[in-house]
Amino acid sequence: QVELAESGGGLVQAGGSLRLSCTTPRRTFSEYTDRWFRQAPGKEREFVAAITWSGDTDYDESVQGRFTISRDNAKNTIFLQMNSLKPQDTGVYYCNIEGRYWGRGTQVTVSS
Repeated sequence: QVELAESGGGLVQAGGSLRLSCTTPRRTFSEYTDRWFRQAPGKEREFVAAITWSGDTDYDESVQGRFTISRDNAKNTIFLQMNSLKPQDTGVYYCNIEGRYWGRGTQVTVSS
């Protein structure tokens, strides 16, 4: 069983920033997509951002222009830089690697 280490969550005021990170296992495919999801209390898990093996990115419209997903292949890590945070960004954030592996989640709380 592959365990992914996530970090970077915390409590921040509205307008602040956080950077999440997630270590990835050794790649088994040459083409893959890594994603971040989040789940707010009482709501379903929802897509936040994605990055492909070639570096193409995609974002939910609610975070477009505020969040940036990136990857450091040398460190086997993906990141989610979150700026201009809003209270509605509060939730548990999960990384999803290659569509196969899930992280345990890291809590992000944005106070108004």
